[in-house]
Amino acid sequence: MHNRLARRFRHPVLALVGAASFGFATFMLIRAASQEAAIADDPVALYDRAVDRVLDQARAGREIDAALATDDTDLARNLLDLAVEHGVAVDPRVSDRVKDAGDNAASVTQAARRFVQGLWTGEPTDTASLAGVFVSDLFVFGDIRDFAREGTRYVTGRPTDFWVLGLAGAGIGMTAVTYSSLGVGAPARMGLSVVKAGRRMGRLNPSLVMRLTRDAVKVEKAGGLVELAGDVGRIESKAGTQAALGALQIAEEPQDVARVARLAVAKGGKTRAILKLVGPAAALLAASAFNFAIWLFWAALALFGFVSSCKAAVERMTLRHLQRRKMRRAPAELRALALPSRA
Repeated sequence: MHNRLARRFRHPVLALVGAASFGFATFMLIRAASQEAAIADDPVALYDRAVDRVLDQARAGREIDAALATDDTDLARNLLDLAVEHGVAVDPRVSDRVKDAGDNAASVTQAARRFVQGLWTGEPTDTASLAGVFVSDLFVFGDIRDFAREGTRYVTGRPTDFWVLGLAGAGIGMTAVTYSSLGVGAPARMGLSVVKAGRRMGRLNPSLVMRLTRDAVKVEKAGGLVELAGDVGRIESKAGTQAALGALQIAEEPQDVARVARLAVAKGGKTRAILKLVGPAAALLAASAFNFAIWLFWAALALFGFVSSCKAAVERMTLRHLQRRKMRRAPAELRALALPSRA
């Protein structure tokens, strides 16, 4: 009985079935690995998958309540829109609170106050205050104010923010380019204003500052600040001021800002909510790389199983063929051996 079962399990058909199964598994695993690699190059797909993992009804409610508690109406509205996009149900009472807070924030008096605040201080908190910052920089008043303030501090021996000093000087030159190009350079000019404001507000990632400082002394990367300003300007125009400042706060290198810019083009105002829930792209890319390695590891094991099954199938079919040949030749050999004994 035991020998019969062993012969059945050594049948070539079972090896062929195993080879087919391992071959299909290898194909599916390689396909999954290639999809993971494609997602790593697509920040929109990468963030969408991350949001699906972390966003549920309870998380959405908590985040919206926290945003409303700090009078951050834009973030609350963005979180609500993101929940709707991903099919997450939100309590209707929470939606009503977001609507009421948005109506209050949109009042003319509040908008005018924030505009003047941005114009005078150069620190934006929303679209209205950024408009004030941009107007002050566009008319060179803001850049001259910041350049004079930091220059005076340097001359008098007080602590000086050389980044704000340099950005203000670059802003004066970029303003001239904006006028000469009839507004073509306006997005980059606005982006530079956001970068300068982020530096003044302490919302510019130190790692990003160090990277830009290193690139500034390299001739082949001298345009890095202009490209960064352009990406920040795109984020601001598509997703808002706070999203642009949030990108500068979490970005460790200019490529991180470029990824957020691509995300902002696709997601608009929901970009800030996505960044709030998920965080920087570096962690997502690391997780995606780990998943890619895991898929490749299992694909390698499946490929090994496929090759082993093919080898076993060939060996078993060859063995059975030889056994059958021997069985066919056995009667003739027996007759040949019996003839001499009769003689």
